[in-house]
Amino acid sequence: MLNEITRAAGENELVVLRTRGHDLDHGTAVPLYFLQRNGWQGRVIALGYSFLSNEDHVRFGKCIRQSIEKIGRPVAFIASGDLSHRLRLNAPAGYNPNAHLFDEEVLDAIRNCSTSRIVDIDQEMRRMAGECGYRSMLVAIGVAQGGIQNCKVISYEAPFGVGYLVAQLVGSADGPSAPAGLVAQPDIPALARRAVEAFATTGKIIDTPTDVSDLLSVRAGCFVSIKTREGELRGCIGTIDPVKETLAEEIILNAISSATSDPRFSPVGANELPDLKYSVDVLSPPEACAAGDLDPKLFGVIVEDESGARRGLLLPNLPSIDTAGKQIEMASRKAGIPPAASLRLFRFRADRYSE
Repeated sequence: MLNEITRAAGENELVVLRTRGHDLDHGTAVPLYFLQRNGWQGRVIALGYSFLSNEDHVRFGKCIRQSIEKIGRPVAFIASGDLSHRLRLNAPAGYNPNAHLFDEEVLDAIRNCSTSRIVDIDQEMRRMAGECGYRSMLVAIGVAQGGIQNCKVISYEAPFGVGYLVAQLVGSADGPSAPAGLVAQPDIPALARRAVEAFATTGKIIDTPTDVSDLLSVRAGCFVSIKTREGELRGCIGTIDPVKETLAEEIILNAISSATSDPRFSPVGANELPDLKYSVDVLSPPEACAAGDLDPKLFGVIVEDESGARRGLLLPNLPSIDTAGKQIEMASRKAGIPPAASLRLFRFRADRYSE
């Protein structure tokens, strides 16, 4: 792959230099950490960008795409970097009241699958934002250009005055020549949002979308979480075992239940809707396990008493739950199971889709 990238770049009058004997920098080490943490064992090529023109970076991405197509192997391309560094008064690059405009333009361009807007973004606005990930995005857009079938914003936050975006551009296997009529996967948290907003404003349950992807067509349990923009929980209800025929139906059911039936909160009112954000955890089938099989970052847990009458669930990767012991204790407490009771344990994975 490296040889093909070097060859394709050379044909386009771009020079690729290989580095040896250097420690991995922060921008490479962080994505590698998360890849390994989530089980990736495949090969990795680390690439850096330059200070050449924006057009050259898109062109380099196209060279990478040519190399991928020639090798004929499936490849995922990760563009790592931050958005604005000037979103709060205590932000690391200082504060600019208009810095948020850069992040908002990038987010809206991805949500609308209009990546050319990122390439053509106002460069003064980019400089004003103090970003450090723009050139990485340009290379990624060059890799994906012509074959993008679906764009999705998975999450965005800025707790320290720096914009952190996680997004995904999905291309077809056939690239630009993919057949027309392919259906893009609907944004999963957007389906939860539509269900809640329709019910809160009209009292009606939305129709289940019909032109859905394979994922939304399967039968699976899920949890829908609703939070305020400040991160405060506003509702969370789900199903361990699916009660509907498709995940799309399950999301609609649990989204409305989270907004109206969580006993910890009053029902969501129409006036609150603009201040809410949504996430959906899609659960894998539970499997029996022992405490030693648990990893609270990777697996959720279900605890049952011996009779099966009391049952508690805790999703994976929750703040402050960093050991299996804490995870079991919290799930047992939620179920009302006494501390000394004998337990049956089950673990599951949860794929989280967040706005």
